[in-house]
Amino acid sequence: MKNAIQTTVSTFGVLAGLAGIEHGVGEILQGSMAPGGLVIQSWPGSDFFTAVSGEPAMTVIPNLLVTGILAMLLSLLFIAWVTVYLPRKYSGWGMVLLSIAMLLAGAGFGPPLLGLILSAAWFLAAPAARVHAPQTGWLAYLRLPRFLAKVWRWSYYAALAAWLSMFPGSSILYYFFGVDNATLLVVLIFAAFGLLLLALLAGLAYDSRGGSPAPVQVRGGRSVPQVAVEK
Repeated sequence: MKNAIQTTVSTFGVLAGLAGIEHGVGEILQGSMAPGGLVIQSWPGSDFFTAVSGEPAMTVIPNLLVTGILAMLLSLLFIAWVTVYLPRKYSGWGMVLLSIAMLLAGAGFGPPLLGLILSAAWFLAAPAARVHAPQTGWLAYLRLPRFLAKVWRWSYYAALAAWLSMFPGSSILYYFFGVDNATLLVVLIFAAFGLLLLALLAGLAYDSRGGSPAPVQVRGGRSVPQVAVEK
């Protein structure tokens, strides 16, 4: 059974991978041609992607077709990693390496950045998160506020809604309804990253209390957190 932090990392890791695949498709459709520079547009001239500036990306590969293929393959591997291999020992480093590879191979800027943020959260959660156990060790000394454990579920869904509103939401608003508002896009970007950070912190707090928002057990005249132990 997945705990809160693993659920959050897996979900948004899949979103990062899907976004990387979308970049790759746009680059493949441009055909076997040399990029105009280190920074490229995955979807140049596309009306649907105008709201997101043609989906900027970077590549160190001198061919857009190869760039797109690699972007898709690496993004697919990232999805597999966060859904199948996440609980394993070196899964955090795997996410870091795949995120860097995605950045260099045309999978955009947002997906690799999201991957690195998720990697950092996973490093904070490990090793307890790998065995679906309550957080122990140095993480317990962070003393995350109890209210964070209570808001994990709604912050998780709010972050998911914010990311989907940013993309493809902003592109849908522009393409079908003519809404072209740079301020709205900036607000969505800040909301997406802000709510994601809140969801990750709340997930750590939730797991640190054994999956319970704030259970308390009295021992020796003092209240201490009650931690559920997995059998």
